[in-house]
Amino acid sequence: MAEYRIFHSPRLSGEALISTAKNAVLPIMAATLLTGEECVIRRMPSLSDTLHMQALLSDCGAQVRSQEDALVVRSGAVKSPGDEELLRTMRASVLVLGPLLARNGECTFSMPGGCAIGQRPIDLHLKGLQKLGAKVETEGGMIRVTGRLQGANIYLDFPSVGATENLVMAATLSRGFTRIENAAKEPEIADLCRFLVAMGARIAGIGTNNLTVEGVEEMHGAHYTPIPDRIEAGTLACAAAMTEGSVLLQNARSDHMRALMFKLAESGVIFQEDEKGLRLRGRARRPMEVRTLSYPGFPTDMQAPLMALTTQLGGLSIFLETIFENRFMHAVELNRMGAQIRVEGQLALVQGGKSLTGAAVTATDLRAAAALMIAGLSAQGETLLHDPACHLMRGYEHLEEKLQALGAQVRQEA
Repeated sequence: MAEYRIFHSPRLSGEALISTAKNAVLPIMAATLLTGEECVIRRMPSLSDTLHMQALLSDCGAQVRSQEDALVVRSGAVKSPGDEELLRTMRASVLVLGPLLARNGECTFSMPGGCAIGQRPIDLHLKGLQKLGAKVETEGGMIRVTGRLQGANIYLDFPSVGATENLVMAATLSRGFTRIENAAKEPEIADLCRFLVAMGARIAGIGTNNLTVEGVEEMHGAHYTPIPDRIEAGTLACAAAMTEGSVLLQNARSDHMRALMFKLAESGVIFQEDEKGLRLRGRARRPMEVRTLSYPGFPTDMQAPLMALTTQLGGLSIFLETIFENRFMHAVELNRMGAQIRVEGQLALVQGGKSLTGAAVTATDLRAAAALMIAGLSAQGETLLHDPACHLMRGYEHLEEKLQALGAQVRQEA
């Protein structure tokens, strides 16, 4: 259980250091299971999800230790995870499937958990592994996947991030060539591929939707620094744009944030690339039309924070959510603060321009928690954000402290 007390805040100003991307680190951590040699991941973010993944790696037989800001993993003899509670804790737990199957020829696990934002089935993971020669059996809520993997041509019906990650990891130790078409091409996937190459993998097409992997006999250890978190940077950008702030997002990669930057720039925010990161100033003023799409389209993870911002923009903003079927739960909580949002299926209509009023609100998922915190910065009075499942700690490293450093009036109560 976590609670945050938020007050109307003046314009944000200063610098914020963007942490390493959670969505890049988790698959990279899973990839360390592909080798028995030591791997070092630098600039590890302190998040509950990364701690759960550390525990999951240990459950798989890996030796895991922290060394200053790095994580050191040595995966000698590895096995299927046995702690079902760990598997149910977060969605990313399914990412150990590909590495364990490729290395051991088998993996048994239960269905993963995570935020309640949609069904997010793993059928694409399993269909792809079957194309590589794996046999899939289910019994009593458990899934057992076995087989010696052979390179194949795989077409993903949807460019699933998780399926792409699992399949590219599995293919690194498969025999022959694997071609993954309609692969997801998020920056975090390219980062995973670069880490795998550092471990000895042979991958062509990195950063595109067609990946070709030539299997190798074995992988070796590597030292690696993952990319900064574009979603954290985008969330702070929305907070600054709501308060007419002037902020430097240190380490932020503008090439990873184009879709959001275009939307904010259309609304009046001014961006400047800097050798230290990304500078922005000004207030968003004009309403927006947003359609979430796979990268390089507008990221679904930024939909909730941007919606909080649009509640303060005069006129009608329109959001079409195409990735997850249940990702407007934050709209109800924003309406409790005085927002005027109408949800019709996958469409949300935001009539902006009305001042928000502080209220007691509840975080329903990770990005909803960030959106409600941002909304509290512009609301009159006091906002009490209840986060019963500690969603915010899963994906943002000390977000409230970074906002405080920029001048926001927010503090954690519990």
